[in-house]
Amino acid sequence: MEILLLVPMLVSFLISLFFIPLWIKKAKQIGLLWEDMHKKGGLKNVAGSGGIIVVMGFILGVLVYIAMKTFYFESDVSTVEIFSLIATVLIAGFIGFTDDILGWVRGGLPARFRIVLLFFSAIPLMVINAGEAKMLGIELGLLFPLIFIPIGIIGAASTFNLLAGYNGLEASQGIFILLGLATVTFIANQTWLTLICLCMIASLLGFLIFNKFPAKVFPGDIMTYSVGALIAVVAILGNIEKIAIFFFIPYILEAIFKLRGNLKKQSFAKVNEDRSLEIPYNKFYGLEHISVYLLKKIKKTKKVYETDVVYFINLFQVVIIILGFLLFRSYLIN
Repeated sequence: MEILLLVPMLVSFLISLFFIPLWIKKAKQIGLLWEDMHKKGGLKNVAGSGGIIVVMGFILGVLVYIAMKTFYFESDVSTVEIFSLIATVLIAGFIGFTDDILGWVRGGLPARFRIVLLFFSAIPLMVINAGEAKMLGIELGLLFPLIFIPIGIIGAASTFNLLAGYNGLEASQGIFILLGLATVTFIANQTWLTLICLCMIASLLGFLIFNKFPAKVFPGDIMTYSVGALIAVVAILGNIEKIAIFFFIPYILEAIFKLRGNLKKQSFAKVNEDRSLEIPYNKFYGLEHISVYLLKKIKKTKKVYETDVVYFINLFQVVIIILGFLLFRSYLIN
């Protein structure tokens, strides 16, 4: 039975692996091409919105899991929650795709309007009264579905979109955070949530093959909104909000830095002729800028490249996840 549960993950991975090249080809045909900001030349030659395949792979993998539960295991446990999860991810993804089509260079969706739209992605969880309406021992009642669920989903979906712009960064970060949550839900004996996390991880792995340096495809907001929303949904349904928020520390810090720049300063670095990077501003407006600064201090060559920044931020994320397990160890065991 355990071996059979690998099938949904395999489906998610194979869909990304085989359909991403087709998406890249089609994107080039229709001109859905974006500029790789850390390459010299300013050419728009990278396929955009490849995250649509990631979401498709994830959804189909989860649907295969539901089919196996229904016809083979003959169980309908958590099916309502799973379909609510799917609805949330799809709505968030649709909003992200709309933002992609409008284009970040032209401003995309207005920030306030984006928040209003993301509120709709929280409705599927609100109507089923997902999670436990208790915080710090206080029973929240209707305040939890009406206020805290929307705040969680809107916050995670929009914030996960901030730490981005470097080849492979968004996908690899999603993999690490979801792997941490998959481990937490497995320890908590919520294996259905574990498998859902693993379906998205599998889809992201297939995508990362083409998104790593040098990227042939970019994820777009359709992927970052979807993954961010999924992280929030897993936290809510698994009642693991505390450790999930801790895992999200890099994104909380990123949001603080972006607010420092009134959400107008970009995460991109200044590119030298040899493709090495420099901090573009006198102040830090993102973890990416801090990474460039620290790596220039650490590396003997004083040369920092795009892959260095991605590895450095990923290492920081892994350290945060490990610290999370150590700090919340007693909470997880109980």
